[in-house]
Amino acid sequence: MGGRRVRAVVRRCSEAAAAGRPGVRARGAYRRGMPLIRIERRTHLLAGEAWRRLTTWENHARHVPLTAITVTTAPPTRVGTRFTARTGAGRAGFDDPMEVVRWEPPAGGRPGRCRVEKRGGVVLGWAEAEVVPVEGGSLAVWREEVRVRGVPRLLDRPTAWAARLLFGRVVTGLLRER
Repeated sequence: MGGRRVRAVVRRCSEAAAAGRPGVRARGAYRRGMPLIRIERRTHLLAGEAWRRLTTWENHARHVPLTAITVTTAPPTRVGTRFTARTGAGRAGFDDPMEVVRWEPPAGGRPGRCRVEKRGGVVLGWAEAEVVPVEGGSLAVWREEVRVRGVPRLLDRPTAWAARLLFGRVVTGLLRER
């Protein structure tokens, strides 16, 4: 059953991509000129626990060098929650403000989906987390469309490569935490 469910998720993503729905593309694809990163991790964690780990925003900073994350709205996380990732050392750095625009935790065997849109002037794009319950645990899918203002499009592929490494490390680290 787990394999069938994973294939169904992949098929739905492919169908959505073919239909041109936003936020669903194959790894390494481009949409509106921004590189799309897609990371998938299968975990033994139940969907609710994987969801909690991926959406506890402050914890992301443990896996991103020189970064601190501050949630600026009161808990719990919901549509409208805002947080800022501050990356840098001392005055040399930048803020990456973000806002949760979709919040559907996993429940009753249904996948959980969250979408965060970047609201700052340096890092542009969005991120989506999807956690799908599967036999023996869950499948976590992280999609991120990212662009750095002022960086020439010629550098989109190297930027995507670096982002894929970084976000892969973050997702893996969050799912492995105790």
